Amino acid sequence: MTERKVWWGDFTAADFADGKASEAVAVLPVAAIEQHGPHLPLSTDSAIMDGMLETAIELLPTDLDVRILPVHKVGKSDEHVYAPGTLSVPATTLIDHWSALGDSVARAQIRRLVIVTAHGGNEEVVGIVAREMRVRHAMLAVRTSWDRFGTPPGLYPEAEKRFDIHGGHWETSLMLHFRPDLVRMDEARDFASATPAIEAENAFLSAQSPHGFAWIARDLNPAGVVGNAAAASEAAGRATAKHQADGFVRLLGDVARAPLDRYLG
Repeated sequence: MTERKVWWGDFTAADFADGKASEAVAVLPVAAIEQHGPHLPLSTDSAIMDGMLETAIELLPTDLDVRILPVHKVGKSDEHVYAPGTLSVPATTLIDHWSALGDSVARAQIRRLVIVTAHGGNEEVVGIVAREMRVRHAMLAVRTSWDRFGTPPGLYPEAEKRFDIHGGHWETSLMLHFRPDLVRMDEARDFASATPAIEAENAFLSAQSPHGFAWIARDLNPAGVVGNAAAASEAAGRATAKHQADGFVRLLGDVARAPLDRYLG
């Protein structure tokens, strides 16, 4: 039995010239190498991306043609550059680079692209690149992130969900599932966010949207992470991975079935 191919680099040039590629959905995964506090490695976002993709691949329907580009493991992490070890690329450079990759996807006769990020700091860049692909190539270009698919109901306390945005309960749980060898639970604790206190003092101003000011990670907590990492568990990470990967696969199905002549005027 031939193993199914999903990674872009595993296909041959002929595989892109057989007329079937035009029905495929390309996936551009982008992540980061940046500080994640005292308990998680710099590679957290990239490790989560690798694990989430592998989880999603296991859930792909056999009739869904997905071609995943190489994971881009360094992104825009300027909110963490004060911390040693963080790697960051300027937004303008990433826009050019990721747009050039989108151009290559278009040359392969693919008009459906999903850009998925495992790092919130990439969101603005991803949005710009997706719009560029629509303008340049009449491409259905979708931007998303794993956390946009939410978490299983009742798994995490509702009160913490909005503020647990970096290295906290759910990210630490995912790392306990994907790479427990890299997690230092003896260093994990409840890293409280400054955001609730800031919001209590103001009518609209906040460190988070919809009226958020620009921040760097240590503005929210001196440790550079926020959320109750001490409450993390492998079981929660496993359930979160399955939930988010399932949502991602359903999104890919939506994109594959989308009538381009109707959605793109």
